[in-house]
Amino acid sequence: MRTNKYYIEQEKIYIMNTYNRYPITLIKGNGQFVWDVEENKYLDFLSGISCTLLGHNHPKVIKAIKDQVDFILHTSNLFYSPPNIELAKCLIENGDLDSLFFCNSGTEANECAIKLARKYQWSLGKEQKNVILSAHHSFHGRTLGALAATAKPKIQEGFSPLPLGFKYESWDDTEAFCKAIDDNVAAVILEPIQGEGGINQPPAGFLNKIRQICTERDVLLIFDEIQCGLGRTGFLFAYQYFNVTPDIITLAKGIASGLPLGVVCATQKVAKTFSPGDHGTTFGGNPVSCSAALATINIILNENILEKVKELGTYFKDKLCLLKKNYPKYILDIRATGLMIAIDFNFKNLLIVEYLQKQGILVHTCGENSVRLLPSFVINKKDIDIFIENVKEYLNDIKLRQIK
Repeated sequence: MRTNKYYIEQEKIYIMNTYNRYPITLIKGNGQFVWDVEENKYLDFLSGISCTLLGHNHPKVIKAIKDQVDFILHTSNLFYSPPNIELAKCLIENGDLDSLFFCNSGTEANECAIKLARKYQWSLGKEQKNVILSAHHSFHGRTLGALAATAKPKIQEGFSPLPLGFKYESWDDTEAFCKAIDDNVAAVILEPIQGEGGINQPPAGFLNKIRQICTERDVLLIFDEIQCGLGRTGFLFAYQYFNVTPDIITLAKGIASGLPLGVVCATQKVAKTFSPGDHGTTFGGNPVSCSAALATINIILNENILEKVKELGTYFKDKLCLLKKNYPKYILDIRATGLMIAIDFNFKNLLIVEYLQKQGILVHTCGENSVRLLPSFVINKKDIDIFIENVKEYLNDIKLRQIK
């Protein structure tokens, strides 16, 4: 039988070293569980970094994929495609925006949003209004444009010169952020809840204030909902959780239950500034991905999933807050909105991540001391209790070792 070690050594030979992977080779998934090549079973609290929202291999999603595969795999964007149009209709009818563009990933969605914002200002004769303002600790992707919008020097290092026309401000200082929205700013791009940055929410009232300033100055507001959207907060879109409507939304990750798909949604006044030739992609809106996405969205909307996320999110947060109360020396902070959760420890996060893997639980690091949880929406209270008990056992073990 081939082992995890075998595949780790094979990858070193054939694949570029761009990821710090965990020493686990996953080959099968079902619901909230995955199995590795050595038949070890794991409770998955990461869901492919928020990509398998309905768990692994949801039967209705798999059926939609198989049905579409029997018809056609690819059409290109020179022809109309029913799954493409049906998905667009579903998303638009369940949100507040008017028109959309399909691509393949979150990074591509943000690239498109940046281009659309600049084209909108250009169409109004405001060519100097071309700067994109984003927040510190943000993450918008790894292509050059999206990287330039990401206020993280560490991941920008080595890729200079980055595209011009980007600047950053901290959202912890609302006054300074508002002041940065000057006459040269075309758009503000924000994650309503920062994912890679540590599951950070903006200060109370911040998004409302930015919406107001953007409206007054004809600056577009872009919400990057790639990680926090599509039910993660207990609402289909994260902007609905905050009750602040942007001009553009970007979506990806979980929309197609693990298949590649990105989406840019915009108001009609913004969307109409794109014309044929302004933007495009060969694979965007692939009929198989769109079929998977349509099934995914319909399940979320029609099977009480959003209420379940709210209920489980509250249960999870309450359990974690009690854990923090009982272990204040080791747990420094809990940040949770729906099923988007971060735990700050007073020790290196890899220690507990590796421990949990040995107990059959998958989570992910965030920074040096935080653990990020992005479980699928099919977990249950028993799964949450298993996670809590394992963290408690780890903290008790630390306490015992320190006493000795």
